[in-house]
Amino acid sequence: MSQAKFKIKKGDTVQVTTGKERGKRGVVTKVFLDEAKALVDGINIVTRNKKPTQLNPNGPITKNLPIHVSNLSHVDPSSDQPAKVGYKIDKDGNKVRYFKKSGAVL
Repeated sequence: MSQAKFKIKKGDTVQVTTGKERGKRGVVTKVFLDEAKALVDGINIVTRNKKPTQLNPNGPITKNLPIHVSNLSHVDPSSDQPAKVGYKIDKDGNKVRYFKKSGAVL
């Protein structure tokens, strides 16, 4: 199975566009290319009940679950709003990501 490429990368600030977490923002900690999902810090937190053991003396644990990349949008720091991202070649010949509205490079 070939891996897809996404404009969302590790360390990007994103905002959730749909779902129960709509409007929340966070930083991407990991991207799962095969599943087209991203792990965002503070988003999609769930509680799992685990039986207490010596290694885990507490009962329930909380953890982040991945969210689909189609439900995420980059946040433009200049306007502090969700914005679309594109690719362009800079003067040095490097491929860079930029915000389409403001023109700022990520």
